[in-house]
Amino acid sequence: MAAIDSFNFSGKKAIIRVDFNVPLNDKFEITDDTRIVAALPTIQKVLKDGGAVILMSHLGRPKGAATPEFSLKHIVAHLSAKLGVDVKMAPDCVGAEVKAMADALQMGEVMLLENLRFHNEEEKGNEAFSKELAELADVYINDAFGTAHRAHASTTIIAKFAKEKMAGYLLDKEITFLGDAIENAEKPFVAIVGGAKVSGKLEVLKSLITKVDTILIGGGMAYTFLKAQGYNVGNSLVENDLIDTAKQVLADAKTNGVNFMLPVDNLAADKFANDADIMEVGCDIPEGRMALDVGPKTAEAYAAEIAGAKTVVWNGPMGCFEMPNFSKGTFAVCQAVADSSAVSIIGGGDSVAAVNASGLADKMSHISTGGGASLEFLEGKVLPGVAAIRE
Repeated sequence: MAAIDSFNFSGKKAIIRVDFNVPLNDKFEITDDTRIVAALPTIQKVLKDGGAVILMSHLGRPKGAATPEFSLKHIVAHLSAKLGVDVKMAPDCVGAEVKAMADALQMGEVMLLENLRFHNEEEKGNEAFSKELAELADVYINDAFGTAHRAHASTTIIAKFAKEKMAGYLLDKEITFLGDAIENAEKPFVAIVGGAKVSGKLEVLKSLITKVDTILIGGGMAYTFLKAQGYNVGNSLVENDLIDTAKQVLADAKTNGVNFMLPVDNLAADKFANDADIMEVGCDIPEGRMALDVGPKTAEAYAAEIAGAKTVVWNGPMGCFEMPNFSKGTFAVCQAVADSSAVSIIGGGDSVAAVNASGLADKMSHISTGGGASLEFLEGKVLPGVAAIRE
């Protein structure tokens, strides 16, 4: 895979697939610019070399219609301020007018294409649409890890038509951490897996069981495992159709010598609300109650495992951390990972939100920008967006 550092962009136009799918409030102001900030080093490398930049991204789910609320115009001012360059806004992402703007783009200038998903061809991976995007520039750079698991026109198919193709700094960093750090992890290797359902993390668990020393389970998925072990789980979240699968996962962990840890105590609530009546209970959840967080003994046991680790991968919270009364388990794990000297990789989605909420984000080695993409990477799948620039 071509490296962006060893390429000189002087006199070249680079079309960069970024992930500017940022949250906006009802006044169309950006409420979290993490993804924009993460893309800046790659854009700045091209400009510093004396090249020109054409940026492309999606925003929201416009489903093939040019919907004003999903226009990338909303981020132009913020992006211009961050780059210190007046970003030119294209009226579309393809077409004669866009091609003319791209042709007229001078070195040192930046142009932002309109939302790719205003066209159904983007998600369908249409070849003619991909070719039209590729023809706007000399070089194609993929720096959008968050969409690298999708075989879309701008993430995968465009690479067939690009004269030069490579990964940007962000995508390269994700591949290095998620790929190399996991395949060649320093032991002891601890995986923390949480979230609502076993079904969403089943492939990840199967993959990790062959690589890690310890798995710490939290979140709603824990209660399917506890029920599989014969405990009563009250009204806690359970996937009854996966009880046998959970038993098989437990058996596979044992076969592989993996220390598969489940909560030993839980916070059981009488309703799904922050002001619920809360009881600290063991593994059996009383009838009429639901477990919404792991208890203090579990948090302590998990923290002890994390303290001895050399590599930690975390995907999914320990409980309903959005409600303060059920955030203690997740934040205790956050603190343990922050205090640990291990290489720590936070795998997208709710785990990132939890780490950011804890104020400990700067203590983690790597926080992934892709929820679905990082999950598929942890499952051992080849991501189409990564494969396309390696070919």
